[in-house]
Amino acid sequence: MTLEAKPVPIPAVGIVCFNDDGHVLLIRRGNPPRQGEWSMPGGKLEWGEKVTDAALRELAEETGVTAEIISLIDVVDGIFTSRTMGNVTRHYVLIDYVARYLSGTLAAGDDASEARFVALETLETYGLWEETTRIIHAGHLLWRAAHTNV
Repeated sequence: MTLEAKPVPIPAVGIVCFNDDGHVLLIRRGNPPRQGEWSMPGGKLEWGEKVTDAALRELAEETGVTAEIISLIDVVDGIFTSRTMGNVTRHYVLIDYVARYLSGTLAAGDDASEARFVALETLETYGLWEETTRIIHAGHLLWRAAHTNV
């Protein structure tokens, strides 16, 4: 009897990084999936890597900046289906953190084609996935609480 390998969810991280002005860092994806769309920096965990290390690594690779993790925001299922067949094509378990910008010159890198800090009141102009917008606003509350205590 042969067992067929079943697909499994892929663990990934996202990082909602705020600068001292309260602007959030967004990247435009340079590669599939979601190529050309705006999102927060993030990506897949590497074997043996801690999730917080992965979040900071992805931030540095995609934007050139370093940050300090403040808190976990949420864990979200990113389940994507085929447009034609409706079957699940990708399933990510997204572990999202909020962070405070520390240093670095902002520049798109790795799989990002653009990177910029944006004001929260302009988020609707970036066509974000509604779950990304929710996570950013939840992260802003945590950032603001930590920022006022600094």
